[in-house]
Amino acid sequence: MGEIIKMKLLVILVILVNSLFAYEPSDKLFECTEIFKERKSELLVELERIDEQKQALSALQTATEELLKKKEASLMQKEESIDSKLAEVSKKEKNIEELLNRNEKALKNLKEMKMTKIAQTFAKMKAASAANILSDMNATDATAILESLKPKTVGQILTKMDAKKASELTLLLSK
Repeated sequence: MGEIIKMKLLVILVILVNSLFAYEPSDKLFECTEIFKERKSELLVELERIDEQKQALSALQTATEELLKKKEASLMQKEESIDSKLAEVSKKEKNIEELLNRNEKALKNLKEMKMTKIAQTFAKMKAASAANILSDMNATDATAILESLKPKTVGQILTKMDAKKASELTLLLSK
């Protein structure tokens, strides 16, 4: 009987120890659940904060895109304005160039007419008188007048001129 009692005691002891160990994990399980609940609320708060930041970032991105579109539209407008002004300037340059060409032609015609009249005047003069006048003029202007005359008339005028002046004018005529 002593052994039966020992056996019963041993079985009771094993049941007790088992129940102790079984109780402990359920306590730990309860503690873990509490920790997860606390952590869950922290995570929910963190998720809310992340969601708010995501919304703010989305709003900022939308605003930035709108601003970029406005800047792009403004830039396009300015480019169009610059292009039209460049075209206008180019057109005015072309008009000015045409006017300059016309003025140069008119000036050339006037100079030719003037030289023709001067040449006619010198051609009608006596060689000695023309030689005296041309001798007193600067060499460049005298050469221009002589170039507009007939070679026979130039020869007559040069023979009536001082030899030094005649040779200077001849050199200029040959160039």
